[in-house]
Amino acid sequence: MANPSRPKITRADIYATAKELSNWGRWGDDDQLGTVNNVTPEDIVGAAKLIRKGKTFALGLDLKQKIQSGLFGGRWNLIHQMLATGTDAVTGEQDGDGRAYLRYADDAINMPCQGSTQWDALCHIFLDDKMYNGYSATEVTVNGAKCLGVENYRDKMVGRGVLLDIARWKGLSSLPDGYAITNDDLDQCAAVQGVEIRKGDFVIVRTGHQERCLAAGDWSGYAGGDAPGLSFETARWIKAHDIAAICADTWGCEVRPNESDEANQPWHWVVIPAIGVAMGEIFYVKDLAADCAEDRVYEFFFTAPPLHIPGAAGSPINPQAIK
Repeated sequence: MANPSRPKITRADIYATAKELSNWGRWGDDDQLGTVNNVTPEDIVGAAKLIRKGKTFALGLDLKQKIQSGLFGGRWNLIHQMLATGTDAVTGEQDGDGRAYLRYADDAINMPCQGSTQWDALCHIFLDDKMYNGYSATEVTVNGAKCLGVENYRDKMVGRGVLLDIARWKGLSSLPDGYAITNDDLDQCAAVQGVEIRKGDFVIVRTGHQERCLAAGDWSGYAGGDAPGLSFETARWIKAHDIAAICADTWGCEVRPNESDEANQPWHWVVIPAIGVAMGEIFYVKDLAADCAEDRVYEFFFTAPPLHIPGAAGSPINPQAIK
């Protein structure tokens, strides 16, 4: 299954779409949140009422999955190092002079902020020399972002979650690489599932790509290679529905190969710096999708706070869907 031939997105198309869909100034000149502003306290209270059977789904991928293959940005896989072990304990290494001691295990991790399931911060993508809301890209320095850092999300990423299981709706275990999910796909899938997309929703799209890699035990190409994903036109769907966030089970949410010969990740150029949408990538949705297919309930309470890393362009997360 493949899309019909689609015209290539030009740099002019990107700039025109960014201007058309821009949220700059909508929530004030000093806004740091973008579309997360769409979530109201009433939305959160309403989302809590979606918890009916007390079943929780962890949407974070196993951090030790070696998904990074060096295709993009020099990112590496998690390095987990033990600083103290049980062997240290039982061999007496921790006992000191034997009068007062503690036997323990301790460890450390080293990983890129976008190395696994994560939020992109609004400072992550530039539209030429600007970030969301017109902030200069020079506000991001070697010391981190002076504005639009991921810490601004630390108490905001909670509300109504919706799963759009595009792969299952099309009768597939996984969409093929290069399949561009259209606005019609999103709308028709929602209609068949009987779920309404509302302002302030956290929308999660399942392509099946990650599950294909897990089943094969082969992550080559997952991070930066060809993949199914959202088409450029879905930027308008995101703006029209006024959702809080868009998330997917793929490395970068948008379709690859990209729909443009003039820009890498052209959809990113619009949705983050122009619309200001929160974006979640590499979500693990297999178990949630199976449960939704069983009970036909595709909405749930969603929570996914980032780590409190001031000035970071992204953060690892372990999102939770609670039904």
